[in-house]
Amino acid sequence: MSSTTEPVFLIAPTLQKYDWGKVGNQSKVAQLAAGADIPGFVLDNSARYAELWMGTHVKSPSGVVGSSSSLPDILAANPHLIGSEVSHKFPTSRGNLPFLFKVLSINKALSIQTHPDKKTAEQLHASQPSVYTDDNHKPEMAIALTDFRGLCGFLPIPDIKTHLRNMPELRALVSEPVADRFLSAEGPEEREQLQTLFSALMQADPDAVKAQLSRLTARYRTEYEPSDIKDLVLGLNEQYPGDVGVFCPFMLNYVKLETGQAIFLGAGEPHAYISGDIMECMANSDNVIRAGLTPKPKDIPNLLAGLTYKAAPWSNHMVQPSTSSNSATMTYDPPVQDFTVLALNLVQGGSESQSAINGPSIAIATEGGGFIKWGKDGKSLVLQPGSVVFIGANVPVSFNALQTLTVFRAYVD
Repeated sequence: MSSTTEPVFLIAPTLQKYDWGKVGNQSKVAQLAAGADIPGFVLDNSARYAELWMGTHVKSPSGVVGSSSSLPDILAANPHLIGSEVSHKFPTSRGNLPFLFKVLSINKALSIQTHPDKKTAEQLHASQPSVYTDDNHKPEMAIALTDFRGLCGFLPIPDIKTHLRNMPELRALVSEPVADRFLSAEGPEEREQLQTLFSALMQADPDAVKAQLSRLTARYRTEYEPSDIKDLVLGLNEQYPGDVGVFCPFMLNYVKLETGQAIFLGAGEPHAYISGDIMECMANSDNVIRAGLTPKPKDIPNLLAGLTYKAAPWSNHMVQPSTSSNSATMTYDPPVQDFTVLALNLVQGGSESQSAINGPSIAIATEGGGFIKWGKDGKSLVLQPGSVVFIGANVPVSFNALQTLTVFRAYVD
C-alpha cells in the first residue's frame, strides 16, 4: 500500500483459543469475531474462544481488510500513520505499535502470574527466547465488559495475618517458623517477611499442597456459613485440583468489577483473572511469568524474584475514568506512557467528534451500530459489533450511532 493509504481503515483481528475461554457463542470474543473481517472465520460452538488480538505483536499481528499485507507491514511502509512524536519515544521502525489491544472471555481461571519490567524482559528474552518471545515489559489495564472476578495484588498485611492465624492448612504449608515470623513482623520488616511467606507457599512440596488442600476443602464443605472466599477456593480447586494457586486467595485481593470499572497492573504485581469478559490493553508484549493455576510451564524462581511485594487494598489498582462535560467519551488513563483507552457510549442518533491524537489508535465497536467519519470530504466506514478500525496519527474523527453504539479506542500519543 502506498503513501496514499487512507488514514482510517478496517483491520482484521486475530483469535486465540485457550482452554480457559468461553464456549462458542457464549464468548464475547466469538460474538465480536463473527462481526469482524477475519478470513475464514466460522463459529464453532464446541470451541473455546479466549482472546481477540488487535495490534502488531509478532506472535499474531492483525491483518488489513482488503489487503494481503499485515498491519505492521502497512505501518512500516507508511510511518506517518504512526506519527513522528510516537516514533521518537518508542521503537516503531518495523511498524510496531507500542500497545496491544485485546478482548478476553474468561470461563476458567487464568494462571497466577506476573509480568516483567523492561530490564527483566530483556534478560528473559535473551536467555529463554522460546518462552519469553519479546523483550518488552507488559503493564496492563482491564476494563470490565461484564461482571468480572479476579485476583489482583497482595492483600493488606493485616488481612494476610488474619488468614494465617485462622488457616492451619496454610500454616502447615509455609511452616510454623515462617508463619510466626510473618505474624510478629512490624513496619519495614513486613515486606521482607511477606516475600519469605509467599516464597514458602509457592515452593511448597506438591504432595503437601495436595494433602492440605484436601483437608481445607473437606473442612469448607462441612461449614455452612456462606463466604465468597470459600466459594472461590472450592471453585478453583475444582478447576485445578491440588494446585498451590488455590491457596493464593488468602494472600491476594479478590477483585469484583462491574461493567465499566477498570484495574491496572504494573510490573511485578501478582494476579489471576477468574471470570468475565474484559477489554484489555497492554504494552506490546506477550511475556507472562506463571506460578500456579495452569497446565503450562511454571517459572516460580523468576516470578518470586520479580514481585514488588506491595500489599494494599485492591482499590489501589483501580483506574477511575474521567470525562468532560456533555461528552459521551470516558478516558481510562493508567500511569504508563504506552497506552490510554477511550470508551464511547452513544445513544441512537447520537454523534461525537474526537480530536486528532498525535499517535496511532485502534478502535473496536462492541455494541450497537453506526459509522466513523473523517476527512474534509466526509469519508466513512460502517461499524457493527466486531468492526475494528485503525486510525492514523493526527486524524480527527467522528462517530455516529444508528443504534446505540459502544466503541473502545486504544491509543498512544
